[in-house]
Amino acid sequence: MRRTDSLRALVRETTLEPGDLIYPLFICPGQGVRREVSSMPGVSNLSVDEAVREAEEAARLGLGGLLLFGLPETKDDQATGAYGHNGIVQQGLRAIKHSAAARNLVLIADVCLCEYTSHGHCGIVHETGDGFEVENDSSLNLLARTAVSLAKAGADIVAPSDMMDGRVGAIRTALDAEDCCDTPILSYASKFASAFYGPFREAADSAPQFGDRKTYQMDGANLREAMREIDLDLEEGADMILMKPAMPYLDVIRAARDRVGVPIGAYQVSGEYSMLQAAFAKGWLERDRTVLESLLGIRRAGADFAVTYFAKDAARLLA
Repeated sequence: MRRTDSLRALVRETTLEPGDLIYPLFICPGQGVRREVSSMPGVSNLSVDEAVREAEEAARLGLGGLLLFGLPETKDDQATGAYGHNGIVQQGLRAIKHSAAARNLVLIADVCLCEYTSHGHCGIVHETGDGFEVENDSSLNLLARTAVSLAKAGADIVAPSDMMDGRVGAIRTALDAEDCCDTPILSYASKFASAFYGPFREAADSAPQFGDRKTYQMDGANLREAMREIDLDLEEGADMILMKPAMPYLDVIRAARDRVGVPIGAYQVSGEYSMLQAAFAKGWLERDRTVLESLLGIRRAGADFAVTYFAKDAARLLA
């Protein structure tokens, strides 16, 4: 049954299509800006007009959608750029929805505060005698305000990635109260405190200015805890869940797939992308086969869709 391409295709158990892929975009102020991220070859910070062009290309390639992140002009300790009417992602959402060539793309807006806070943490911070503490409960209102603002700007899905306890329930309540009851929540239900996020923090200018995120992101050693986090988010109203990172946590994706019936996505994060790009540059791995194999492995583990910086490349290979 492996003798020819046609026989292999006939009995193939897992498929990969352009519509299974979500492409992340980093939107920044300015016009005509396309600033490459040094640690992520092929990935750039884009002004709104350039983001629209990328969205139009993504639509032509048949991608499933976009995941939008923002780099604001200014930052403060209350993350006001995250939920302002003219926030950078809000501008991007409206512009992409205005484009006839891109308006049918599913637009997913990341909901977090780290790109917008002066300290780089995902919630409100206060000093303690031992240093600092991220205030879980006082951060929920700002996250909910951010989700509502993004939904009203045109986000088809809001995706809280902060890992504050209770944020899904707070966001669901706020969305329903603001006539956004049809907006689904894609929860980063098990986001691990991972070394694989390094290049992203350059791309999103979101590195913590002190400490780390281990007090609110998950311990990579804990699978059972990840399942509890998923259960809690679904109880609070999450419609879909996202696993992050993907490759080092394929077992978590599989365990989640066996446990729940909701749509599951997985994020092939910046470190996964950058290490493969480094291997391609050295000639150590065959680019095209490796890109598709890495994404197929995520799908086989149980993800319905994959967020990946290789989305456009993979779509061209699959055409």
